[in-house]
Amino acid sequence: MSTSAGRRVWMLAWPIILSNITVPLLGLVDTAVVGHLPESRYLAGVTLGAMLFSFLYWGFGFLRMGTTGLTAQAAGREDDTAVRNLLGQSLLMAGVIGTLLVVLAEPLIAFGLWLLDGSPEATRLAEEYAHIRILSAPAVLANYAILGWFLGQQNSRVTLILMITTNSVNIVLDLWFVIGLGMTSDGVAWATAIADYTALALGLWLVRRQLASLQGHFLRTRLLRLTAYRELLQVNGHLFVRTLGLLFAMAFFTSQGASQGDVILAANAVLLQFVMLTSYGLDGFAHAAEALSGRAIGSRDWPAFTAFVRAATRFSLVTAGASMLVFAVSGEWLIALLTDLETVRAAAAEYLPWMVLMPAVAVWSYLLDGVFIGATATREMRNSIFAGLAVYLPAWWLTQHIGSGLGNHGLWLAFTLFTLVRSVTLATYYHHYRHKYWNAAAAT
Repeated sequence: MSTSAGRRVWMLAWPIILSNITVPLLGLVDTAVVGHLPESRYLAGVTLGAMLFSFLYWGFGFLRMGTTGLTAQAAGREDDTAVRNLLGQSLLMAGVIGTLLVVLAEPLIAFGLWLLDGSPEATRLAEEYAHIRILSAPAVLANYAILGWFLGQQNSRVTLILMITTNSVNIVLDLWFVIGLGMTSDGVAWATAIADYTALALGLWLVRRQLASLQGHFLRTRLLRLTAYRELLQVNGHLFVRTLGLLFAMAFFTSQGASQGDVILAANAVLLQFVMLTSYGLDGFAHAAEALSGRAIGSRDWPAFTAFVRAATRFSLVTAGASMLVFAVSGEWLIALLTDLETVRAAAAEYLPWMVLMPAVAVWSYLLDGVFIGATATREMRNSIFAGLAVYLPAWWLTQHIGSGLGNHGLWLAFTLFTLVRSVTLATYYHHYRHKYWNAAAAT
């Protein structure tokens, strides 16, 4: 079982890892295209606008995660009708939320750009960019639901197909609109919006093919009755609050780094790219754990559940260990690759040891998030964020006010403790549920 489980984890994880790697490529192209325009204000506007939508859409990531867990369990029960109706419910939710975002675009964009606090000219261009990008909100959220639905059925290659399609269309249109047609930041926004709808069209076509292979049928009562959404809303509600907590933790970290000056802000931004690099691998195995553990729980196949979690753990630990080794040996070279500024390089090198430590601390939160999404135990995921914040904020305050203060080292210490507490909280929950519910003895 262990060899087979390892193979299934890997077959699900590699398309996700590969699709993750395509994300920074698009960012590089956006930066390169706009960065070659005659004035820097265009790049500043696109940067602000893209940051706004990263936070906004990340907040609705529950449409992907909640759909994955519930679909995986329905697939494990071999309940094709439930699988079909979960897709319908998730797409309807995505459509309603996406439409509301478009309708409320004016106040949302104004508030978001006020929080980001850019220069007046950059804010004006970011506002123009944002009013175009918001038009694709229904497509982006529907794509989340489609990806979650396919992953719940252990089909992660759709993720790769849709990501390659989105990014390829985006890059081609970037070049055409900005270089070919002479557009500026508005061209980048239109390229992204059109790419999102292109991915949705492809995703719906893939959905239609998948539905043809499923038994069962759509139920009007499951799709149109609000009470039928209770489970989905409950699961997604906990995930939404959890995501808001994560967003707050990241925003607080960025804000406190900025308060220490531009050099520290830039150094922290460089080091956070190390976190992103590690997440590309860990996310892949966490997503595999979502689909496989959810299906095993749905079918009450506890030996398979154990085998899948162990296999995902092995892959995750290898990834974390490799990341720590690379950061320890080549960290300063990676920093030099990311910035030419000597002051920023020196500051980032000073705080590099925190990056060497981070994968060992964070690996468990990534992995167990995947298991808990598969189990739809999202309340526990939400609670882990609350526990982390309860340590994070006091720890930061203490490191800044004891003696002369620890400065940015104190900020990194607090953030590391936040991650550690999340991991420990999830591990404690897992140990409890593994012995009380997720085993053969509890099922009898």
